[in-house]
Amino acid sequence: MKAGIHPNYKMVQVTCACGNTFETGSVKKEIRVETCSECHPFYTGRQKFAEAGGRVDRFNKKYGIKTPQQQQ
Repeated sequence: MKAGIHPNYKMVQVTCACGNTFETGSVKKEIRVETCSECHPFYTGRQKFAEAGGRVDRFNKKYGIKTPQQQQ
């Protein structure tokens, strides 16, 4: 590799909007993020799953299509 063309890689503090901080390696001086593993809904277990079946059920009912559960 050529000498003198690569940025300086160092350990920096990552600061989340929730106040959590942790250390990681980067070429930047500081990193600010909006969500981290402490406040993201997926990692905290507070994730809400959207119900997408309603539109499919309405379509099937409108056109008289029976699903495999209804045919039994």
